[in-house]
Amino acid sequence: MDMNGSHRIPAKRETVWEALNDPEVLKACIPGCESLEKISDTEMTAAVTTKIGPVKAKFKGAVTFENINAPESYTILGEGKGGVAGFAKGSAEVKLTEEGDETVLNYVAKAQVGGKLAQLGSRLIDSTARKMAEEFFGKFSEMVGGTSAQDQAESVSDDQLDPGVAEDAKRIALEETTDEVVHAIEDAEHAVEEKLHQAEENLEAAAGRNVLGGPVVWGLALLAAVIVVLALAT
Repeated sequence: MDMNGSHRIPAKRETVWEALNDPEVLKACIPGCESLEKISDTEMTAAVTTKIGPVKAKFKGAVTFENINAPESYTILGEGKGGVAGFAKGSAEVKLTEEGDETVLNYVAKAQVGGKLAQLGSRLIDSTARKMAEEFFGKFSEMVGGTSAQDQAESVSDDQLDPGVAEDAKRIALEETTDEVVHAIEDAEHAVEEKLHQAEENLEAAAGRNVLGGPVVWGLALLAAVIVVLALAT
């Protein structure tokens, strides 16, 4: 999986650099992050719980910083293991460019997954990764530069939306449907079945009495009634 992006943060480059190296700031911004500890100037350990489609797992791993050119750029190397869910590892090139009182953060990331995660398909994994990245940078910009996540979302143009991402988001949303909605759908289906059964009984009774043309006409009427009920149910 390859991914890249650019985010404008309303803060000086030095401020952004310090925040990118602050474990408390990173922990607060990373979705599902339960712990993040700095064990040296170039190493951190982390525990993150996340869900990709039907797979939910807790990943534990380490992050290493290389090619450090403060406060301009560095390379992040990371690897995490999620038990039976599999593993994830990758790297990211991060560069900060100062433009007036703002900082433009550019990144190019490469990642690889294995185990059960690899069976989910690249589109779902990519869409989840991009969603997490947007959540991270939205929260990060809010904490560092005072820009709300809503402002960040409004700045994204419609032409940046990937139809595949939208389809996967729809699938994930369906997986997360609450029990109340599921029960409501089941009740509606049950009601439709009862109406169909009642209609069949009424039509059979009328057909037996040869009312309005007998069984053939009533059979056609029953077919029409089924079509109408199914259309309403849909």
